[in-house]
Amino acid sequence: MTDDRAADLAAIHAVLAASYEAWEAGDAGAMVADYTADATAILPGSLRDGREAVRAGMARSFAGPLKSTSTWNRTLGVRFLGRDAAIVVNESGILFGGESEVPEDRKVHATWVLEKREERWLIAAYHNSPVHAPAH
Repeated sequence: MTDDRAADLAAIHAVLAASYEAWEAGDAGAMVADYTADATAILPGSLRDGREAVRAGMARSFAGPLKSTSTWNRTLGVRFLGRDAAIVVNESGILFGGESEVPEDRKVHATWVLEKREERWLIAAYHNSPVHAPAH
């Protein structure tokens, strides 16, 4: 890996870490601070189009069902697309009060798309899907 890519990789991990820390603090504004204005977040049953829509949805969730939660995250891979884009795939889940592990049936695979704008890595899109799909 080149020094440029090592620096980019470190910056990408820092952006994601800041998002996870903001989640734990229940701070929707800080959570989307590194999102592009036109970012999208797709979650099961939900499309949030734009940073403000993501922030508003997270603020509602932090005030309700996701109050006092944190996340568990494990990076599965990072792939660069040219000089200014990257895809991060991870496995993650929400930890509710007192939990130290995410039950298998609540784990998701998440895809983060990041874009480098003016030498700063930003989240352009997020999507997640359950690791274990329900049987049909």
